[in-house]
Amino acid sequence: MKVAIIGTGYVGLTTAVVLAYLNHDVAAVDKDESKLNLLQEGKSPIHEPGIQSLLEEVQHTIRFTPSVAEVVPEAELILIAVGTPPKKNGEADTRHVEQAAREVAEVCLPDRHYTLVVKSTVPIGTNRRVVEVVEDVFSARGVRGNISVASNPEFLQEGLALQGAFYPDRIVVGANSDEAIDTLRHLYQPILEQTFDPPSEFPRPAAYHLPPMMTTDPSSAEMIKYAANTFLALKISFINEIAGLCEEVDADVTEVARGIGLDARIGSQFLRAGLGWGGSCYPKDTAALLRVAAQSGYEMPITEAARTVNFRQRERIVEKLHGTLGTLKGKTIGVLGLAFKPNTDDVREAPALDIIRELIATGATVRAHDPIAIPNAQAALHRENTTTPELQFTEDVYELSYDADALVLVTEWDFYHKLELRKLAKQMKTPILIDGRNVYSPEEARVAGFHYIGIGRV
Repeated sequence: MKVAIIGTGYVGLTTAVVLAYLNHDVAAVDKDESKLNLLQEGKSPIHEPGIQSLLEEVQHTIRFTPSVAEVVPEAELILIAVGTPPKKNGEADTRHVEQAAREVAEVCLPDRHYTLVVKSTVPIGTNRRVVEVVEDVFSARGVRGNISVASNPEFLQEGLALQGAFYPDRIVVGANSDEAIDTLRHLYQPILEQTFDPPSEFPRPAAYHLPPMMTTDPSSAEMIKYAANTFLALKISFINEIAGLCEEVDADVTEVARGIGLDARIGSQFLRAGLGWGGSCYPKDTAALLRVAAQSGYEMPITEAARTVNFRQRERIVEKLHGTLGTLKGKTIGVLGLAFKPNTDDVREAPALDIIRELIATGATVRAHDPIAIPNAQAALHRENTTTPELQFTEDVYELSYDADALVLVTEWDFYHKLELRKLAKQMKTPILIDGRNVYSPEEARVAGFHYIGIGRV
């Protein structure tokens, strides 16, 4: 099938390489010249396990271009995967989605049928708006176009995106056209029936069952995406709220999570207490859902509370440092991890950046380390003029600990699991370890010489 993908961000590029691997003829469009140059050289502009090798493997069935007009006329299916950044009021900005739809409609051939799919995360009702945009363009052109518009939300997890794309839990399609549904079923048939040969880096899980393709109306499909992300965000915030109470009553949240996770109705996933969620999805999507609710005159206090708990977790880390060190002015704090989660260089809404901002505001000196996300963190903090002499980045985690007053583990990279804790503790002025992800055994850390403080642990 000839597929055009508009946007090569996280979702667009992942989708492009997976569909190309499944032997679809894929053309991906992006206007960012620097990103496009990398892609045309066969280099991935994002860090995602396996994407570089897969990109190299599918070069014969994928191409990258800045021109919508070059690829859309001959395509059978067009996927819109552009960004929908948050506005100041929390609402998702769909201007890029509408612009993409407009550009597609301007170059479609009147005598051909196309399926236009919105894969970007968009507010409920965007599908209807895209239909209006397309019809307005056709009217201005004086032609009767033939485009079926569908919603096909993505459910990818950064760090596990390719695994999730090849072996999804489900595929959701929202459409009012049987033709669009049939086209998407054909697109995903190798995944739905698992008839493809798995990539060497992503073997098919032994217990994997064939995924269902759920079809529904477009508005419900759009809501499914927001509801899924919000529910997962709620679950994380819930265990973090329980962690706070565990600290007050001398209970261990890791034991509590294990106990409630054994209940099949609850499950163990997303019950790890820590510093909360960040990244490009949960903060933006919960805010956007609240904005949709506000526009409808509907209150969502549970979702609002989940956001409050989440961002309070970052403040609690600084409070824990104050509790052990007193004033932080003039103290040196090492921050381990800058990406919002392991296996990505994404620092959008990363807890580490909020913690760094707060520590600098208190007069502390901050040394920060991350296996791959330092450049993105530097760029993000530089844009807001947070980079000061009090903020230092180092690629040597042991150098970071020298003469430091405390360490804060923020991102649970595998690299940090293997650190020599005794060596770190010996180099510090005061060996205090705030384990923001409950990575270490408290006993192990204490034997190594640390004053250990976890999240919801005694």
